[in-house]
Amino acid sequence: MREFCVRIVSLVMVVAALIGYNTVLDAREKDEQIEELNAQLAGLQGAETGEIIGGDYKDGTYTGEGDGFGGKISVEIKVEEKKITEINILSAEGEDGAYLSMAKDIIPKIIEAQSTEVDTISGATFSSTGIKEASAEALEKAVE
Repeated sequence: MREFCVRIVSLVMVVAALIGYNTVLDAREKDEQIEELNAQLAGLQGAETGEIIGGDYKDGTYTGEGDGFGGKISVEIKVEEKKITEINILSAEGEDGAYLSMAKDIIPKIIEAQSTEVDTISGATFSSTGIKEASAEALEKAVE
């Protein structure tokens, strides 16, 4: 009987040690995930606020999509000499032509501000928001 009790106590101690070890590993994993998510959030906030994370945009051509009034709006952004030089709408099939025409007025504002943190176009709020979102997504890819 005594040997049985010793084995039970030993088994309980081993199980408790394993549970404690797993708890420590889980806490470390969560801390690493939090650090990774904070780094991603800092990058996203930088793209949303127009801050240029790490210095400047990388030269190249980038695409992004956003939700407009009638569906997805797809844009292409060209970056030259670390600055946004051109924004083109690749597709906006579900958008009403009149609203999209008005919403395009946001493009020069984004280029001038070198940021997507600009006001939407009154009268074409949803369409201009779609262009902003698509541009922000594209610029996330351009951040060095």
